[in-house]
Amino acid sequence: MSTPDRGRHRATTAAAERLERHALTLLALATGAVLLVVLYLPVAVVFRNAVIDGGSASLAAFTDVLTDPFYVGDLAGAFADPLAIPGHLASLWGWLTAISVSATVATVPGLGLPVPWLAVDTPGVRMGLFGFTAYQAALSTLASVALGLPAASVLARYDFRGRRTIRSLTILPFVLPGILVAVGFYATFGHAGTLNAVLGTVGLGPYPFIEWNPLAIVILAHAFYNAPLVARVTVAAWESVDVRAVETARSLGASRRRAFLDVVLPQLRPAILTGALLTFIFTFMTFPIVLALGGLQLATVEVWIYDRVSRLDFTEAATLAVLETVLSLALTYAYLRYESAQSGLSRAGASPPPREPLFPDWRRALSPRRLAIVGYGLLALVVFVGPLASLVLGGFTDGGGFTLRHYAFLLERQVEGQSFQTLPLPAIRNSLVFGAGTLLVAVPMGVVISVVTTRAGRGGTLVDALAMLPLAVSGIVFGIGLLEGLVFGIALPGGWRLQLTGGVAIVAAHAVAAYPFVTRNVSPLLSSLDPAMVESARALGASRVRALRDVELPLIASGVVAGAAFAFAISIGEFSSTVILASGSDAYTMPVAVERYLGRRSGPALAMGTVLLAVTAVSFVVVDRVGGRFER
Repeated sequence: MSTPDRGRHRATTAAAERLERHALTLLALATGAVLLVVLYLPVAVVFRNAVIDGGSASLAAFTDVLTDPFYVGDLAGAFADPLAIPGHLASLWGWLTAISVSATVATVPGLGLPVPWLAVDTPGVRMGLFGFTAYQAALSTLASVALGLPAASVLARYDFRGRRTIRSLTILPFVLPGILVAVGFYATFGHAGTLNAVLGTVGLGPYPFIEWNPLAIVILAHAFYNAPLVARVTVAAWESVDVRAVETARSLGASRRRAFLDVVLPQLRPAILTGALLTFIFTFMTFPIVLALGGLQLATVEVWIYDRVSRLDFTEAATLAVLETVLSLALTYAYLRYESAQSGLSRAGASPPPREPLFPDWRRALSPRRLAIVGYGLLALVVFVGPLASLVLGGFTDGGGFTLRHYAFLLERQVEGQSFQTLPLPAIRNSLVFGAGTLLVAVPMGVVISVVTTRAGRGGTLVDALAMLPLAVSGIVFGIGLLEGLVFGIALPGGWRLQLTGGVAIVAAHAVAAYPFVTRNVSPLLSSLDPAMVESARALGASRVRALRDVELPLIASGVVAGAAFAFAISIGEFSSTVILASGSDAYTMPVAVERYLGRRSGPALAMGTVLLAVTAVSFVVVDRVGGRFER
């Protein structure tokens, strides 16, 4: 090799070494730039549009919302005249003392059977849009806790065949698209649903269950989503209860019930409150379930924002989005503070209670407590298995029995000249392509953020908090920001224009929604690695990137795979931002197609939902098999 060639070779090698030494820093900067453009910029656009009126800053839009009884109910008077708050509080106290719970009796049309309904009489109180959103979230939280706590009790206290499988299934709602759950409940309680089919075998029905009480169906659907969360959080607390304290209380004469109330329940209370608070946050920002089952009749803030966007009223939509985001961030902050306060109350060294067989013999199997467990199991079967089974069954049946015509619709509607605008196969293809694109973007971002947060010490906490913004901002808010910002285009100096359109914008939205779950699966594994292994590799001459690639990544591969499976499932099922970005384009996905079919052809909607369920189930199997951890 000649002298000039050796010089060029040394220069190239030195440049490569410098690049490798700074590769992690460059990757972190690139990830930060992507987050700045596709996350913080769209959110900033929403906030800007809410406070800019005619080119100047103004809070008029917020004043209009906060003083309108349609949005805040009777609180509008307090916002309009803050000095009169004492009078408003006195009136509110009078309303609260007048609230009564009464049982009324309604008659089922065409049958004459009395049906008791629990009614809450609130004379003179108007809740408004925000009040109703909080009201349905509170009812959903109560239903979720009521369904989740018995499941936690059974899983924590009893041993039976299939216990581990059932416990692992509590992660399933996290990878199920909300629109899929809505369609499942429609297939169960709809006019041609499974429940009416069962009643028809004894000559009853059909009855319009959803039309009679859509709020009850929505609350039940929310409980389907969140009761497993309550159960999962509470089981861990129940298994950490110190059995010695319970035995001491019993030896001092306390009954089983008194020992539970005085010893066990105080130890479970933090976990129950954590699950309830998380459920309230999730259901406060609910969108696809209410949109599909209730529509504007049960409009929450998210549904109303979507309606304003569809009417091109972006200022009002942005104002509502900002107020909702502020409330959700406040709730999230309250949850984090509460979780932090409880983190130091762990009971290390406690002796967990042993699990007893659920059905040891036929005499004990007939005890009232075990019969109650069987009854709860049947209820859980209806609530949790029924909607998914009805979804699959509805895709293969119609009024005349078994049929494949709904799936034939998915194939035959691809013919040119058909008037139906949402074609099934493009929806399936788009979902898979967008899911693959999401993996290519979200997985590297999630891994890089995990590395930065685990190595940055105290600064990593700030990075982690900033990177977790998608968990506190709803998909609707993010979709509005992307639409008004990057989709419409942002002018840059020098005549340049920053713009993302079509599938690229949807992949960006999905990646932003998915990468926190990659981080949540990878970070715990990175934190638990032995630093000595990395230091040994560095001492042997490996660069930081080489040590990450050859030592750390193989050890955290299960977390990366689990995070990737979560990211793919989230992309496949993402509805909130997609329904906004896909409006008026051919970039619609399976969840969007399901929602569009549901209002016209329920059979094809159920068939498409079954396909969506199959793809989501494969992702769930991957998550469960590799043992990925989920934190939220």
